[in-house]
Amino acid sequence: MKRLLIPMLLLVMPLAARDTLEKRIVRAAPDSYQSRKGVHHGAGELRFGTLLPGSAFSTNFVFVHRGEIQPKSGIGHHFHNHMEEMFFILDNEAQFTINGRTSRIEGPASVPCRMSNSHAIYNPTDRPTQWMNIAVSTRKGKYDAFDLGDDRAAAPLDRIPVFISARFDKSLLKPVEKQHGGRGTVLYRRALAPEVFYTNWSYVDHLVLPPAVSTGKKRHAGVEEFYYVLDGSGVARVNDESAPFQKDDGLAILLNDVHSFENTGNTDLELIIVGVAVEKWDLDTVEEQ
Repeated sequence: MKRLLIPMLLLVMPLAARDTLEKRIVRAAPDSYQSRKGVHHGAGELRFGTLLPGSAFSTNFVFVHRGEIQPKSGIGHHFHNHMEEMFFILDNEAQFTINGRTSRIEGPASVPCRMSNSHAIYNPTDRPTQWMNIAVSTRKGKYDAFDLGDDRAAAPLDRIPVFISARFDKSLLKPVEKQHGGRGTVLYRRALAPEVFYTNWSYVDHLVLPPAVSTGKKRHAGVEEFYYVLDGSGVARVNDESAPFQKDDGLAILLNDVHSFENTGNTDLELIIVGVAVEKWDLDTVEEQ
């Protein structure tokens, strides 16, 4: 985001591991969103806040932002030369721009803004678009941006996107029985693989747990994850703690955290999972969930 936001992004706070699991689970709070106009010279207004700062992780997450792109508003055309972002839209639609080419994409979806690729987003509709932005840098705490002064509000549209994107569509998921020794059958897909990214960003996964289904315990020695609940409710278990986990909650899973999830509700528990490695992985060694 633009320069005036950097102090907010780099707030010093204890690592999430120092808190109880209940406190580690963060929730999107629209009442606390701040209004920002002209973000990277974009049109209109965004309302958003920092869901998790980079200091909540050991790896090179810079921030996790959550907010709303107001009608006829967006983030202007800009570059990052030392970091990668990903814009998520959780509902509605948006016009995504990558390297000057723009297409309409319906949510829930995401588009990676890879290092040194120009990017922008615009909401052309008459209602807010629920939005999330995650950034990963080449160096811990490193932020940079170069604005192009282009709001993309009247950009010509390509019918078919000529850039990488991912839709969180349940029809694309495949069944996985007793994932990591869990109970029942989950639905899963690796939406974006490690070769998509230039930084240590490793993957974006889409996972659905039907009612009464759970994943088994697992841990990662070389990667941290951010879980976001798209829909539903359940229980998160990390190390020797458990806590409720529901729609619009987020959770940082840190290095060596033993973690699992269970759907205790009556509807699907739907999760987005973002993985960031300590070091750039050999692509042949990255396993799916």
